[in-house]
Amino acid sequence: MMVIVSCIGSNDKDDLLEEGDLEKVHRTLSGGGLVVFPTETVYGLAADPFNEAAVKRVFMVKNRPFDMPLSIAVSGIAMLERLAYLNEPSRRLVERFLPGPITLLLKKRQAVPDIVTYSSDLVGIRMPDHPIALQIIRRFGPLIATSANTHAHPDATCVKDAMDDLGDKIGIYVDSGSTALGKPSTIVLVEGKDVTLIRQGAISQEDIEGALNGRP
Repeated sequence: MMVIVSCIGSNDKDDLLEEGDLEKVHRTLSGGGLVVFPTETVYGLAADPFNEAAVKRVFMVKNRPFDMPLSIAVSGIAMLERLAYLNEPSRRLVERFLPGPITLLLKKRQAVPDIVTYSSDLVGIRMPDHPIALQIIRRFGPLIATSANTHAHPDATCVKDAMDDLGDKIGIYVDSGSTALGKPSTIVLVEGKDVTLIRQGAISQEDIEGALNGRP
């Protein structure tokens, strides 16, 4: 049965899920279920990245091709480095923009399941700048983080958008009102010293170049 947890106004850093609701989310994820949660960009669809059945469920619910890798959301640098390798350019981007609306494509560690990355040696890492997203990740651990919509449909900027698209296929919807930015994260590929903008979102190419070159 679909559950809706409301926490309107959660862009306030002090406004978090109540313990009982946080435990419901944790229990759903631990059982292989799916959770829609707020970020600063668009609503995300979360699952346990180390549960193969849960990851497959994400692909099927979204009608997303299995050859399109999924990103993983983390809550801190230590968690990030358990999943991917950082070098000098990627550390500069991390220091400047995380938490924030950027997804870094980094060389993955062996711990990341192949189903998440379609056997690529790269993994997308995201650290959302939203108190509830970070609260959930700190409690549960790394999460699959993909947009909460059917593949090729518009992104969800409020929980109603996600519910209209995904319906009762989701265990819990966490409602925190409209997202602050309303556009997806910028995706940046870091391979050695080469940094490539894959998709411009909330952060511009000029911002990326400034961070890499030490400009404010």
